[in-house]
Amino acid sequence: MSAFVKITSADGFTFPAYVARPEGRARGALVLLQEIFGVNSHIRSVADRWAARGYLVVAPATFSRVQADVDLGYTGDDMKAGVALKARTEALPGAGVLPDIQACIDFAARESGGGKVGIFGFCWGGLLTWRAAAELNGLSAAVPYYGGGMTTEKEIARSPKVPLMAHFGDRDAHISVESVKALEAAHPQIQVYLYAADHGFNCDQRGSHDAAAARLADERTQAFFAQHLG
Repeated sequence: MSAFVKITSADGFTFPAYVARPEGRARGALVLLQEIFGVNSHIRSVADRWAARGYLVVAPATFSRVQADVDLGYTGDDMKAGVALKARTEALPGAGVLPDIQACIDFAARESGGGKVGIFGFCWGGLLTWRAAAELNGLSAAVPYYGGGMTTEKEIARSPKVPLMAHFGDRDAHISVESVKALEAAHPQIQVYLYAADHGFNCDQRGSHDAAAARLADERTQAFFAQHLG
């Protein structure tokens, strides 16, 4: 059972989130953070897959404060549009979209019957996952995938408050292996994995998709969430 619902942030701003519900009682809850392409068919399919594994999944439309109903593909024009939307969203004052993510964490906890909540995301959503793990409340685990920007000096200075596993590709032109190693050195408590893959390797709608890397990362993520949300 999957549908978009409205969630209200602490400042009264209301935004849509795609909610995928498991059959029967949820084994836990997950907040899933989109790439720069909106809550598109790929993100919805990831949410549905995790719901089939027994989790309640909430995927907020994190561009909503700058543009509604974003649903992009992976063409060059879509990439340009997504990059522009990310820049506008990152320029929001104050905490930006973090309060919206906090509202989703709270919603997920309630809707799952008080179960533990994890968070994961891809690309820009990976960066937001990293920030959420350091700044927000109510989480029990976090898994960013190739979070663009999270290996910069400014982001490395943050400290995650919950167990965290991070996935990167060693062919990623946007995230250097050296910066990943710097992140790992600064935070030896987190689990960092490098794959022989490019940016976006998890997405089967992108040319950079790598089935073997995606499968291994998914297996590790499943085990990680089972450990910390079970």
